[in-house]
Amino acid sequence: MNNQQKIQNPKTQVPETPQMNDRDLANDLLAMEKYMTASYNTAMNEASHDALYQDLLSIFTETQNQQRRLYELMFQKGWYSLEAAEQEKMQQSLQQHQGYSSQFPYGGHLQ
Repeated sequence: MNNQQKIQNPKTQVPETPQMNDRDLANDLLAMEKYMTASYNTAMNEASHDALYQDLLSIFTETQNQQRRLYELMFQKGWYSLEAAEQEKMQQSLQQHQGYSSQFPYGGHLQ
């Protein structure tokens, strides 16, 4: 049974013209911010100098925060929707990941 429910606010209407509208611009910016945060993350993982890492971390954090603000704006305006997860699938995922904890050092407990 596939009765996925969308989690979404009412859509803010935008003109449907060949020119980019507010929704198109926000979507384009969000895609760019997602790409940039992924790229900064890779750069941080490979930074061999601590000062460079700290600079990248600062830029990454600003970029990630901007990405979050864009997501929140798009969700608020109904331009971004999510699928509600089925309870059964959530339970299966939880059990699967709890099983992984037996493979952790220290008996699966964080120290």
